[in-house]
Amino acid sequence: MDFEKLTQVMRTLALQAGDKIMEIYAADDFEVRSKSDESPVTVADEAADAIISAGLRAAFPDIALVTEEQAASHGQSVSTFLIVDPLDGTKEFIKRRGDFTVNIAYVADGVPVRGIVYAPAKDRLFYTQADGTAVEETAPFAKDHAGATTPINVSSPDNAALLVVASKSHRDQATDDYISKYATADMKSAGSSLKFCLVATGEADLYPRLGRTMEWDTAAGHAVLKGAGGEVVRFDDHTPLGYGKPGFENPFFIAYAPGVTLEKP
Repeated sequence: MDFEKLTQVMRTLALQAGDKIMEIYAADDFEVRSKSDESPVTVADEAADAIISAGLRAAFPDIALVTEEQAASHGQSVSTFLIVDPLDGTKEFIKRRGDFTVNIAYVADGVPVRGIVYAPAKDRLFYTQADGTAVEETAPFAKDHAGATTPINVSSPDNAALLVVASKSHRDQATDDYISKYATADMKSAGSSLKFCLVATGEADLYPRLGRTMEWDTAAGHAVLKGAGGEVVRFDDHTPLGYGKPGFENPFFIAYAPGVTLEKP
């Protein structure tokens, strides 16, 4: 893989998709439908997917592509692939809360090694560079070249006063019970893959997810967090969260800065 090319292509496509998403977001109304699993989908999901999928297939025709909005791509058995969630946080988009992202990642041998997370409503752009390190780019964003970037790194957490982030739309009692095992100084909620990015920048130390997610929800944020020195492990046994699983479905997991002393389930 040409990582310089990959970084440029992912960044440009994420920004193009973000423009289309924000165009629809600004409209007075947009159609919302339910998919077979009852999750919502909008014209913004589909328009962003069309932009990203076409761009990735043109740039990397020999690499498998898995994308949330193309069910036919979900039956593949692959360990190295590109994976896309064109609009992560559709519920946040529908409620016009701004916590939605464009996620694009590259998984090699089951590990998300490169990724980009773009939150167009928040003007935040996080991605891995060609060398795998993670940065946040400062707005405004030009599509033909990267602007000023700041390296991001996970925190050196204080286990007596942890900063925890959890899902905004999928918070439940089991999550709260698990978080209660820790000494927390601050608790915040965020939507979509932004939670990974908050751990990556040191704005949070710990993000436990006790709920259903798919690999396209997590791969890009996982790659950014990995590039910032963070880790993502399975909730049940604290082994690394791998990718290319059957159906691309994740188990419960924990994303964290390595200084956090993880509690058992």
